[in-house]
Amino acid sequence: MFKKFLIFNTASRQKEEFVPLHDPVSMYCCGPTVYNFAHIGNLRTYIFEDVLKRVLLALGYKVKHVVNITDVGHLTSDADTGEDKMEKGASREGKTVWQIAEYYTGVFKQNLKDLNIIEPQVWPKATDHIPEMIKMIAALKDKGFTYKTGDGIYFDTTKFPAYADFARLDIDNLQAGSRVDMGDKRSATDFALWKFSPKDKKRQMEWDSPWGKGFPGWHIECSAMSLNYCGQPIDIHCGGMDHVRVHHTNEIAQAEAATGKPFVKYWLHGEFLVLDKGKMAKSSGDFLTLDSVKQAAVPPLAYRMFCYTAHYRSPLMFSWDGLKSAAQGLANLKKLIFSETKKPAATGSVSHETVDRILGPFYDALCDDMNMPVACAHAWTVLKDKALSAEEKYEAIEAADTVLGLDLLKDDRAKEIISEVEKNDVRLKLISSSILETSLIDKVVSLAAARQEARRSKAFDKADRIRKELAGLGVEIKDLPGGIAECRVAARP
Repeated sequence: MFKKFLIFNTASRQKEEFVPLHDPVSMYCCGPTVYNFAHIGNLRTYIFEDVLKRVLLALGYKVKHVVNITDVGHLTSDADTGEDKMEKGASREGKTVWQIAEYYTGVFKQNLKDLNIIEPQVWPKATDHIPEMIKMIAALKDKGFTYKTGDGIYFDTTKFPAYADFARLDIDNLQAGSRVDMGDKRSATDFALWKFSPKDKKRQMEWDSPWGKGFPGWHIECSAMSLNYCGQPIDIHCGGMDHVRVHHTNEIAQAEAATGKPFVKYWLHGEFLVLDKGKMAKSSGDFLTLDSVKQAAVPPLAYRMFCYTAHYRSPLMFSWDGLKSAAQGLANLKKLIFSETKKPAATGSVSHETVDRILGPFYDALCDDMNMPVACAHAWTVLKDKALSAEEKYEAIEAADTVLGLDLLKDDRAKEIISEVEKNDVRLKLISSSILETSLIDKVVSLAAARQEARRSKAFDKADRIRKELAGLGVEIKDLPGGIAECRVAARP
């Protein structure tokens, strides 16, 4: 189902029709620096990228998705100063950098799993691709784009006339570059390709190179790895809005200078998740993780739903009230689904053409630069449409959820307490994984109370008959300590 798909290209600052260069579509997304937990602002970016991938798949494209793991070289300052974040993380926790990288990579991948983010096909690690980076730096040196300082090999941005174009930089008004040993950077925008190991301290991660022992700069990593796996030009390159001015600008400069070819066709960037005090950032220590969400008894997919309340290119203000409202909205949506839909008895009884027609406005919203608030609103409209059968609604929601990624048809409410009452000094707890009619809830509670009374009166034959009657309603009753009768309703077929 190929439709006209409009996406906002940061390079042109306008919506453009997506026309792929490759089959499968090459899609490179800047991955985590694995020195600490990803905060939920970072994860908002990965959710938008996942939606992009899901839309491409829904439209009939194949996608080769690459997400790098930065496990060396990302300094604490964009000005190429400060500590390597990996070394800093190791020092903070009293572990090796390799242990830090392995642990936080695992946590990050679990975050993606919790959020129903489809894993990329390729997870390249920076430390596994040092030779590719050295080769690219050597090509830049041969073409006259580099110079040496006391602390490393730098890219000379004045040799690349288009450097300011991508981020619309005003080079003349930028402050002078930071001081470095044995001289200065020649320009404020010049950046490190290779950093020399300090003479007075042993680094845990360092490699030999033609220029001396050291480690790569952050920017060269992404250019080398993306071109290694995606070809050139890459169809789509994604990241957070904070990557535009420095990281992605530098990626473009070094990749195009080294190869003489365009680097990327479409650039997509997600806006910040913001707190009252400003954007979320690990550097300030003021950030929330997905574990923070779980500890607040909010399902991770509720955070995914929360991210759909704003367009990916708009800032999204975070609040716990907003998140809990999204969680309730997701619960209400699933309740509506279970009351209004029915899985068709036979495969193919609802045609693909019918589903596409029902979801026309949904796909229109997706193809308009992934307008998720409008797309989600249409999912509600489908469920409330009296002209559609329960089977048609089921098939439509199933198709929509391949993009939404919210597990809308997964019955995961087995611990939802539908009713908890005190009757005859005995507490009854009705737990259901289905949507129940009020009359059925009343009947179950009444029967359970009668059974409890029969047991207290030692009328065990009567209690057994009631147990069988409850079983006929799909209810399993279990006697718990403290005089509690727990009734569990079987999952909805």
